[in-house]
Amino acid sequence: MAEDSSSRYMKLALSLAKRGRGKTSPNPMVGAVVVKEGRIVGEGYHRRAGTAHAEVLALKEAGGRARGGDLYVNLEPCCHYGRTRPCTDAIIEAGIKRVIYAITDPNPLVDGKGAKILNSNGIKTERGLLENDASHLNEIYLKYIATGRPFVVLKTAQSLDGRIATLTGDSKWISGPEALKFAHRLRAECDAVAVGSGTVRADNPQLTVRLVKGKNPYRIILTEHPDISNHFNIFKNNDDAKTIVATSQEAAGKIGKKNLIVWTIRKNKKGLVLKDFLEVAGQFGIQSLLIEGGSRLATSFLKEGLVDKHHLMIAPLLIGKGLEGIGDLHIRRLTEAVKYREYKFERCGKDMLFTGYPEGK
Repeated sequence: MAEDSSSRYMKLALSLAKRGRGKTSPNPMVGAVVVKEGRIVGEGYHRRAGTAHAEVLALKEAGGRARGGDLYVNLEPCCHYGRTRPCTDAIIEAGIKRVIYAITDPNPLVDGKGAKILNSNGIKTERGLLENDASHLNEIYLKYIATGRPFVVLKTAQSLDGRIATLTGDSKWISGPEALKFAHRLRAECDAVAVGSGTVRADNPQLTVRLVKGKNPYRIILTEHPDISNHFNIFKNNDDAKTIVATSQEAAGKIGKKNLIVWTIRKNKKGLVLKDFLEVAGQFGIQSLLIEGGSRLATSFLKEGLVDKHHLMIAPLLIGKGLEGIGDLHIRRLTEAVKYREYKFERCGKDMLFTGYPEGK
């Protein structure tokens, strides 16, 4: 069946929006297309927070041709003043006759108000075209607006038999160069990346973006024991990549390092309360959080059902006895296993990348 023109225009809007991936936070990714008499006369996408919105850029490109035309956009146009003026004002002034948007903006400042303002000014609105695609594109923004907590992305890498290192701790490199580049792209797309203190000591990671273009995320050490030497890479380059230590109230008072941001996290018998950690991260403005290591931290987030999306890189090699990628999840029956939905496998150089969403998320 041939694809109808409306879907084609919305797909273009979504494609344009993707160009802003990793650059627009705390704003969503938005693309817009102006169509007049079956012809595309304007395109635009939101490049980064504080700059012009997609609708304004598309209307600017269209100029006078926008009058009487249709506007396709993947998110309901905003109707409030922030760093820029409301997009609804620009749409009304341009003389657009119809706005087709994929999903409602759940931000309380918008949440249907944008469509109502357009309707009250004689502009027809239609919602729901390619809704699922639009929701996936802005899954980070939607989760954060709905809960106030960050969207948690878990990235793990292992051998075919589920190992992340040999018994001696040798782990560089299980994955190939393409997998490493993928990891850097994830860092660039997320607001923060978190590891445990064990990973800091064992791997001495920088947790910065180097293999792709993009901003450095906040670097978070989640630990009950923040007595980590200053010589580790995570404490360097603080001008370009800020480091956060998330620890208990008791341990926080013992941190003597300078230029660090310290979060105090509630503690119980099992250790730091991860849900409390996510609440603190959300209050700080972290919309997306990448969990990059190690095994203990990955296991804890999976065990508590806090992972929203999981990227698992599988290398074509066997290790045998070694350090496991995922520890004991306290699963005793297969019915209790962590199951995934909307999953896919794809090649990443010599490795195989599994991406899926844990059920219930």
